[in-house]
Amino acid sequence: MPFMRVRVSARLFSLLLLGLPLSGPAMAHPGGSTLSIQSIAAPQTRDRARLNQRVFDRVWSEVRRGYYDPTLHGVDWNAARATFRPQALAASDERGLYRVINAMLDLLDDGHAAASPPAAVRRQEAQFARRAVMGLTLMRGETPDDWTVERVRPGSPAEAAGVQMGWALKSVDGKPWGPDVETYDGVPVQLVLTDDAGQRREIALTPRVMEAIEPFTADKSRPGVLVLRVEQFDKGLGAWMGSELEGLPPDVDVVLDLRGNPGGRLMEAESVLTCFLPRDQVWATRTGRSGRPVVLRAAGDCGDRRDPLANDVAVLVDQGSRSAAELTPAALQEARRGIVVGEKTGGSVLIAQETNLPDGGRLTLSRADFVTSGGIRLEKRGVTPDIAAPRTVAQRRAGDDPTLETAIAALQAEDRARADTRASGL
Repeated sequence: MPFMRVRVSARLFSLLLLGLPLSGPAMAHPGGSTLSIQSIAAPQTRDRARLNQRVFDRVWSEVRRGYYDPTLHGVDWNAARATFRPQALAASDERGLYRVINAMLDLLDDGHAAASPPAAVRRQEAQFARRAVMGLTLMRGETPDDWTVERVRPGSPAEAAGVQMGWALKSVDGKPWGPDVETYDGVPVQLVLTDDAGQRREIALTPRVMEAIEPFTADKSRPGVLVLRVEQFDKGLGAWMGSELEGLPPDVDVVLDLRGNPGGRLMEAESVLTCFLPRDQVWATRTGRSGRPVVLRAAGDCGDRRDPLANDVAVLVDQGSRSAAELTPAALQEARRGIVVGEKTGGSVLIAQETNLPDGGRLTLSRADFVTSGGIRLEKRGVTPDIAAPRTVAQRRAGDDPTLETAIAALQAEDRARADTRASGL
């Protein structure tokens, strides 16, 4: 089953977790008493040029022969090669190369089409492991150097240093942040940020080892409500969700929190839907380059559950919900199986697969289009919530969550309406 993933694009916002794992333990300091962010302006070498050529040519060829739309949205791909290949070969380092490649991929106007440099791939592969972190999650804007603090991890060096969500990150050790940047345990870094008032903030912090962020968590702290928070549609999600739902009393409402979720594995989205929809119910259709449609059904792995959950369900979404975190609420919404609460989602919903590149980087490329069972194409459109309930930066800083409270109130209203109907004998 193909992956659905979101990668950094110059046009669409994407989430990039800073300091996510490169390996099990924290990376060792590679000698010397000091270490700063790697250079982005190293001299060009013959080996560098040859590697650049191999990487660029692989990306260009994969798009030409594998992109889901054989017309490439009308882009003259040979002309793109003539324009961007000389720039790619002349790039003096990894950052320069991947900026050129992604500029070419931007011509496709596809939020999934992107190339990730090797450092970002290492970070992604060990995303939920223990390692040294700064404790920031950034949201990318319209340019490669435009980053805003989306989250500050509790107990992290960033929180201790006073970094606030909503601030703009201008540089790390004097250079713009990028997905190729790596940080190390115990090695200080100097951040330059701009706060809400536009004031420059210079902050020094030292990454340190922290335990992994759990990809899935269950919150049972509210009476009559189970909140299932999903950071990403990662391996094992369906089985985990099935175990959390097993034995759940029928009067407990379920809230599925997909805010800030960039997507992930299509098969895990199918498994989540299998927990709530009748088995084998059609929920979408995908169509690849050949034009042959493939019907998607609720036939995934929801642990030991054989029947769908009957409890009331709400799904929380926002602008950071993308890909699998859009198709899931859309399917539940169309099936009238759950209410969607929050903000309109990002509209990045194509079925993508990943291809390894010669330098250790990775190409993410859309291989199939996607429409819901109701015939709705979510790409560039997104999911509109049943109940709009945005959450401001100030509310997030204060720990207030009106989106969640709105969802709980809506579920409770449904519970009361059902009880009144039973009491009236209707």
